[in-house]
Amino acid sequence: MAMRIVAEAARLMGADRLLPIESAHIDGALYHGDSGTLFAEKLVAGGAKVSVRATLNVGALDLTGCSHNRLPPHEREMASRMTAAYRALGCEQTWTCAPYQAGHRPRFGSHVAWGESNAVAFCNSVLGARTNRYGDFLDIACAISGRAPDYGLHRTENRVATVVVDVSGLAPSFMASDIAWPVLGSLYGRAIGEAVGVVAGVAQPPSEDALKGFGAAAASSGSVGLFHIAGVTPEAQDVRTALGGGPAIDTIVVTDGMVRDSQRRLSTAERADRIDAVAIGSPHLSLREFDRLESLLRGRRVAVPIYACTGRHVLAELDAAGRRAPMEKNGIVVVADTCVVVTPILPSKPGAVLMTNSGKFAHYAPSNTGYAVLYASLADCVESAVAGKPLIGAA
Repeated sequence: MAMRIVAEAARLMGADRLLPIESAHIDGALYHGDSGTLFAEKLVAGGAKVSVRATLNVGALDLTGCSHNRLPPHEREMASRMTAAYRALGCEQTWTCAPYQAGHRPRFGSHVAWGESNAVAFCNSVLGARTNRYGDFLDIACAISGRAPDYGLHRTENRVATVVVDVSGLAPSFMASDIAWPVLGSLYGRAIGEAVGVVAGVAQPPSEDALKGFGAAAASSGSVGLFHIAGVTPEAQDVRTALGGGPAIDTIVVTDGMVRDSQRRLSTAERADRIDAVAIGSPHLSLREFDRLESLLRGRRVAVPIYACTGRHVLAELDAAGRRAPMEKNGIVVVADTCVVVTPILPSKPGAVLMTNSGKFAHYAPSNTGYAVLYASLADCVESAVAGKPLIGAA
């Protein structure tokens, strides 16, 4: 059955052959309805097992017990059954949207079948492995069959940039700030859509967490599966290399005004006079990002809860170092295995406002949680949570 699904997908995409893959990252294990659970259980009943390494994206439940959601009993039961089914299929119980920071880092040039938009963008762009944006259920079918259709970003000719996005005119102070890459990612995604582009004019290489934030925002605001950054990402030693030696179809020169507009678009709250929650960690927080959070918090207690979403691989390190308990005592709600945008963890409050430093949270929170959004730096998020009111630009 899995092979039939993959073969039919290949036919629909115009692929004339299937490729062997080395790994998969499964997005279809997030409960969206009973059909997903029943599909996974049918695979288990048929004796299916993954034939390649397969990690799991976030689920609907925090299986670690750190946080609690408001799923009704039936939905909770079906989400739990889905968890058990994917375990039986042989998938690794990673439950993170950042598997690349949990040890799943495919080698450069290898073919894989990954789901989850930010993971796909990071895998293609930063690691240089090759995957398309595999949707729910096709991802697990690829993992079981060990094959994926040979089309799209698996093919070298489709990985060549056609658009140059020039950021050389932006202030170094902005480029060094922690809002720069999510804001640029949101701008890039809207401008690029499904195209492949190369960012030019970056003076200082961004950190891995910054690249993570850029890819997540770009994949949310557009349909970006691969980006290049000249002198930074592995297929873009320079602009010419990223373009495959040919001319660019278009060049977008990013201005300060474009950046201000992109940042403004990430906030949807009509008034910036209240916040009901702060959420960070989409994609999941790394240990380094927790270091930054603790440094900014300085042992203070927050008046508004900060929901810090992360993977169990980071949670284990926090617990081993005795770091989680003090944070929770000061009002940090650690969320593992899932996040506040994909399952109901945030309290239900009409007219509520969420502050976040995540471009991806900012994009999805209004429709998924009902909360309006205020976008700000991590420093401003922390200061606002401590004060119990928005303090944008005060940190």
